[in-house]
Amino acid sequence: MHKSERLFQLVNLLKGRKVAVTARQLAEKLDVSERTIYRDIQNLQTSGVPVEGEAGIGYLISDCDLPPLMFSMQELQALLIGSRMLSAWTDPEQAKHAQSAIAKIEAVLPTQLKQLNDALPYYALGFKHDETCQAHNKVLREAIEAKNHLSMTYIDVKQDTSERTIEPLGLVYWGGKWTVIAYCLLRQAYREFRLDRIVALSTLDSHFEHAVDKNLAHYIELVKTAACEKENT
Repeated sequence: MHKSERLFQLVNLLKGRKVAVTARQLAEKLDVSERTIYRDIQNLQTSGVPVEGEAGIGYLISDCDLPPLMFSMQELQALLIGSRMLSAWTDPEQAKHAQSAIAKIEAVLPTQLKQLNDALPYYALGFKHDETCQAHNKVLREAIEAKNHLSMTYIDVKQDTSERTIEPLGLVYWGGKWTVIAYCLLRQAYREFRLDRIVALSTLDSHFEHAVDKNLAHYIELVKTAACEKENT
């Protein structure tokens, strides 16, 4: 086990406990020597982690807000892959935040992990994500956060154009295509709208509220239920 991963697990074992854990117990859980545990405890204390206790009695970390100290390689890979996808497939503002996150992650990677990161077989290319979809993505994201109604001109699969007022609930990426899950006031029901079929989009001054039967989680449950029923028929 890499040292950074072991320290992360050590913090999790000590955090929020009411009873101290001895170095021997920690050594057994992490499959290392007690001497290694003593060195790790000292490293944590030096870095500012409030580890309390002493040798022969045990250790714990009292309830407090701790920064994320380290990640396993698998966790770093997941974060980097997700950030690359956000950078490629969302709006410029989100992409900027994703690129900043990637830079911060890469800046603290040990040399051997940087080499592994460079060899990651996952790439997210956004050259087909045009500026119109990016602009719609930003407007929708902000409206979802603020719970603003949106006025929309939309072209459906039959090439029919309609004017809609929607309550945007969430954005779903389908591998090349974004859709907004919304409650359509025209149809008085949930609807999915592809961003590449939106002709015009504007934010209204009016707001909406979520309800038990009108929110993204409720929509997802309906989709899951319908899928299960379809499989069983």
